Amino acid sequence: METRVEVMIELRNMLRDVLAASAAGAVHNRIARAHGYVDGYMRALLDLGVATKQQLLEVVASERERAGGPAIRVIDLAAQSDTAAA
Repeated sequence: METRVEVMIELRNMLRDVLAASAAGAVHNRIARAHGYVDGYMRALLDLGVATKQQLLEVVASERERAGGPAIRVIDLAAQSDTAAA
């Protein structure tokens, strides 16, 4: 039987694979199938009480940020104005 830590590491690996395939432009069928595996895995974790919805959301958000940077970025408009004026 796998521990909770091992299960969450496996989920992170699965998410990394899906995000890497999407970024690499993999065939839609492959990406859709991988998404299905991840969704089913997360559903099982919820049903078994291994993880909460909030914990899963945090894992997905952190892996998305790791793969593609932060979802929201603060832009310093003053710095942009100085650069544009130069």
